[in-house]
Amino acid sequence: MFGQRLKHARRARGLTLADLGAKVGRTPSVLSLIENGKREPRLSLVEQLAAALGIPVAELLKKQPPSRRAQLEIALEQAQRDPSYTALGLPELRVGTRVPTDVLEHLVALASELRAQRAKPAATPEEARAANAALRASNREQDNYIPAIEQAAAEALMRADYGGGALSQGMLLTVVARHGFTVRFAADLPRSVRSLTDLRTNRIYVKQEPVGAHSPRAVILQALGHFLLGHDTPRDFADFLRQRVEASYFAAAVLIPERAAVPFLHAAKEHRDLAVEDLVDVFSVSYEMAAHRVTNLITNHLDVPCHFVKNDASGVIYKAYENDGVVFPADATGAIEGQRMCRQWSGRQVFAAADRYSPHYQYSDTLAGTYFCVAQVDLKAGDTGFAITLGVPFDHSRWFRGRESTIRTRSRCPDGDCCQRAPAALAGRWEGMAWPSARAHSHVLSVLPSGAFPGVDDVDIYEFLDRHADE
Repeated sequence: MFGQRLKHARRARGLTLADLGAKVGRTPSVLSLIENGKREPRLSLVEQLAAALGIPVAELLKKQPPSRRAQLEIALEQAQRDPSYTALGLPELRVGTRVPTDVLEHLVALASELRAQRAKPAATPEEARAANAALRASNREQDNYIPAIEQAAAEALMRADYGGGALSQGMLLTVVARHGFTVRFAADLPRSVRSLTDLRTNRIYVKQEPVGAHSPRAVILQALGHFLLGHDTPRDFADFLRQRVEASYFAAAVLIPERAAVPFLHAAKEHRDLAVEDLVDVFSVSYEMAAHRVTNLITNHLDVPCHFVKNDASGVIYKAYENDGVVFPADATGAIEGQRMCRQWSGRQVFAAADRYSPHYQYSDTLAGTYFCVAQVDLKAGDTGFAITLGVPFDHSRWFRGRESTIRTRSRCPDGDCCQRAPAALAGRWEGMAWPSARAHSHVLSVLPSGAFPGVDDVDIYEFLDRHADE
């Protein structure tokens, strides 16, 4: 974008590369590399170029294309790097000044449609489950701790002069502003998106109310995270999933900063009083985000292996992570999403507890060993609530609040005699005498939504941006 803005400003003043080079002491070939995006100039050269052209430095550094033609040239250059285009085996098309703008419009539109056709569907359900399993394995290898994202979050807070504690609304807006973005709350945000960023104005549009388990603060930071982590249009569903997980990690790392959370967790461990709910109170986040953040930090910093599960009242697993040897139910591909967990696990038992919205502590004897788990139903994770479970091997229970629990269950799953089959006496009374009418699950017959960003309605988001463009 810098190169395009430089080229536009130079041509608008009737200067050749040689003319501008003479003003700043650089050869035309060096300036050509900069204008074509093949070399990044130092700040001192940027200042010299701005002075030579008689414009503010900020004008050259804007992220918006200087003209519709420049926008088309950039779009065509990006299109030629897309796999759908390179697969055609065509030579690179170099766009000179003699190529008419309407020809560029046609080429960009054709490339966009080619990319859209290649993206339909984004993935089959089998490919999506395989991508989930692969990402979970990758997270397990690094103990669910990603130093690069921790560093990006720390730098974002440093630029906003963060002083500690829960991230206030004012501090959040400062973090966003220091990176050149603004936030707009919009009641008419399309239903298919959590947030929508206008790249022409750097506005991040969100709703004022939570989106599922995500507070507006988290949604704003997820949107910012995509840009600070260098994400590009997803190549496939696996890339889309990775970006989504990384953006969520970034948001959590800003809302529960490593610099503040790790000493807090160390102190709690020393007092044998580790508890997810304390992070909820101190950093003003959802229980699910706090539990996620614990899994990011306690293995790397406290040497405590753990597992995390989110499931509904019927035991269906929506997401899970482990590095402590616990065995989740899985299909033949290794995918766990959509599988039903054992009735004896804490994520199922909490729904029958006297107070499901308070921590439910229990020990579970499984075929892989005994685990201490704390589960709680988090209403912020959905209208009907989801159980959020954090578990650790028995030997590490001594660090946690609730370890004195006397609740203990035994799970022999996937042995059918555990909970997959009804007890013989019960089955004897009712087998053949029950005819259930199952809930319709039409979604199991459909492929995943199409597009680079699965499920997003392009028409809706373009109409939205058009409505708000002049605000």
